[in-house]
Order: sequence, then structure tokens, then C-alpha cells
Amino acid sequence: MELSLINSLLISAIFFFSIPLLLYFLRHNKLRSTKNEAQALLQTPPGSIGWPLIGETIEYLSTTKEGIPEKFINDRRKKYSSKLFKTSLLGQPMVLLCNAEGNKFVFSNENRLFTSWWPSSVDKFFDTQNASKSEEAMKMRKFVTPVLKPDTLRKYVNIVDAKTRLHLKAHWDGQQVVEVHPFAKDLTFALACRLLLGIDDEEAIAQLQKPFGHFSAGLLSLPIDLPGTNFRRAIKAAKELRKEFEVMIKRWKRDRSPSQSQGILSQHLLELNEEGQESDMATRILALISASYDNVSTAMTFVVKYLAEMPNVYDAVLREQSEIAKAKEADEPLNWDDIQKMRYSWNVASEVLRLHPPANGAFRELHWNAFATHKSPEYFPDPGKFDPSRFEGNGLVPYSYVPFGGGAHMCPGKEYARIAILVLMHNVVTKFKLQKVFPDEKVIGLPVLRPAKGLPIRLYPHQQL
Repeated sequence: MELSLINSLLISAIFFFSIPLLLYFLRHNKLRSTKNEAQALLQTPPGSIGWPLIGETIEYLSTTKEGIPEKFINDRRKKYSSKLFKTSLLGQPMVLLCNAEGNKFVFSNENRLFTSWWPSSVDKFFDTQNASKSEEAMKMRKFVTPVLKPDTLRKYVNIVDAKTRLHLKAHWDGQQVVEVHPFAKDLTFALACRLLLGIDDEEAIAQLQKPFGHFSAGLLSLPIDLPGTNFRRAIKAAKELRKEFEVMIKRWKRDRSPSQSQGILSQHLLELNEEGQESDMATRILALISASYDNVSTAMTFVVKYLAEMPNVYDAVLREQSEIAKAKEADEPLNWDDIQKMRYSWNVASEVLRLHPPANGAFRELHWNAFATHKSPEYFPDPGKFDPSRFEGNGLVPYSYVPFGGGAHMCPGKEYARIAILVLMHNVVTKFKLQKVFPDEKVIGLPVLRPAKGLPIRLYPHQQL
């Protein structure tokens, strides 16, 4: 079996529910079932543990590799129960909850009935071997939330716009065909460097991106700490990045002159006014940039995919974005008010995130699975259809749409992602008509969700609007 398959298998296995916590859930949470039904489920959850040792691993991997992980879930929902089922991966029996009530329970009880969790191998990247996972998760949220809150980010929309325009000019202008996925990853990293770290120099960004590439590749690799492995390279790269971030933090504290040009993090750390702790702060910066890298770039890629293959959606987005562009002076950057006007465009992006959530869950003792509700006809009629109108008004069942989590523990990066995605949409549709080079390009799910060929797109520049 290829290493990428083994890697994803290990990751997927820890993403599921443990039976003891499921039993607690059934006892204490009000599911849409009778008392007798709940008692029956406590005794024997419906489902199958498959073959000895391998369980249902092969089928799970095959659906994930084909980019349709929801098939594994939906087939068993139909066969066993719409609420939960038992299965076995890597020889480990487990139970998966697959409805909005389960999502609500998870989001409402983190750090009360269960805590955040991640594999011990991840600790080697962030130097958190001796730390409490629940405490680290709470510290990370406390650190990130003020950095990415809307009141902070609204002042940086013009910078996101300027950086996106420059990136498009450098990599798309004059080109007939471009690959969207690698472009989106480069853009996402450049935006993170500029907004969070205050780094605008292309050479400096490239110097950081090289070790970050090793780190990102190894983060989802088989945890074999031997010379020549992706895991070992990732550990070395993470150490190098943390050291570089420590140097930045000390410089920010020494200069003590917060400004927009320095980036959001430098201002935030000066406001905290905490002496020492550079190592802890560097670790959280690495985690923050890592969290945004694959998720935002994947979302951007799939947004462009649907704009290229759905002319009616593209035309509606173009009309909305053209009205915004016409109300501005030539080369005047986008601002916060412009972002608020992009209602239909965000409906389109939201539907993309429903069909292709970049992260299907989060590390906790319980796991919520976005595909379980996003692709369920119980919550989204005709779930395979691309329909942005689903997001008009307030008609969604609570906790059924969870690309950013939900409740008090909504992902603090939601607004950051929204701005980056909408700014890219504006600049792409007002400059180019799009056509997929491979109309039937597959979506694959290993090691991360992405178009199989990187989404090559043929560009047709507009005349001046």
C-alpha cells in the first residue's frame, strides 16, 4: 500500500467516535429517538465491523480516494440508521454519529464533557509533548480570536486586495492556461505572511515557504521519525520555522512600534505585553498559519472550479462584482463595505464549502463529520446539486452546515477565509472568463481534498469593464 494511503488511513482512524463517549452521548443528549430506541442502541449499535483486523478499511479508503467520502457514511446510514452506526478501521471498533444533533452536542460541550485532542506525533512539530492538550487548545483559541476578529480584519481588506491583484498579475496575466491549486496555495501563504507577519518581500516569503512546504507535507505523513522521511523533514522544518518566528517576536517587542505595515500579529503581541514566552508564541504562529494554508487554498480552488464549469453562476457573480467595480475609481482597492455587498458571491462560496468542506472534522475525543450532514437529503434536498439559493434567508437546520464548526467554538478563521475567498472571486471574474482544461477532472481525497490534476484553467481576459 502506498504511503499516502497509509497516512490518510491513520488520520481518518483517529477522526471517528469512541464507543464509551458515544454511550455517554446517548445517555445525556436528547436525540430524536425514543427511550427504548436509545437503550437498544446502547446495547448494540447498528452496523458492521467488517473483516477481522482490516474491518471496513478498504471501502473507506476507496471512497475517500475517489473524493466521495460521504458515500461510506451515506451507504451505512441507509442500511443501518440515520443517526449512528458502528464500523471498524485498522482493527479498531468505533461508532460514527451523523446528524445535526450530534454536531450540536460536540460544539456545545467542548472542554466540558470532552476535550480537544490530536495525535501524539503532532506534538513533535509544535514541541507540546509535555503540555495538556485541552489547555493548549484553549490558549490557542485565546491567542487567535482577537487576531482574526472582524473588527481587526476589516482594516486589512485593501491589503488583501492589493496582494491578490499583484499575485494575479504576476502569475495569470499573459498566460493562456494556469493551474489553480498550486496558485491558491502560493497566494494563501503570501497573504498569511503579509497580514499576520508583516512580510511583503517576495524573497523573504520564498525563504519561509520552502521549510513550510516540508512542514506541510510531513504534517499528514506516516509518523516514522527516521532520516529521509517526510516526517523527519517536517520536524526539522517546524523547528526552523519556530526559531525564525521567535526572532521576529523579539524584534517586534524591541521595536515596539505597532503599525498596519507590521502585520496583525506584531500589534497583537505588543498589546499582550507579555515578557518572555517567545517559544510558546512562535508555536502558536506556526499552528495558525498551518491551519489556514490547506483549508483556505482548497476552498479557493473549488470556488474557481465551479465558476469555470457553471456559466449561469459565473454570470451572476460577475454581475454582482461588476456593480461593485463600477462604483469605484480606477485601481481603488476593495474595502470592508464592498465585502458586505458580495452576498450572492458568498452564497456561491458557501455552497462550494458545503459540497467540498476543506476539513471534514476536528480532533476531539468526539468527531463531527461535515460530510455526514452536508451531503444528507434530510438537511439539503437534492444534496448533489449546486444551488447557492440554499443560503438565502435563514432556512438551514441549525448545526447541519458546519464547514467552520459551530456554536461558541466556531472557527475563528471564518472571517479571514471569507475575505480572502471573496477578494479572489472579485479579481478573477472581473478580469477573466474561465474554462476548465479537463471538463471531467476528478476530485480526489488523499492526502487532501483537491482536483486530481491541480485544476488547470484556460483564461480569456475581458475587455475593460
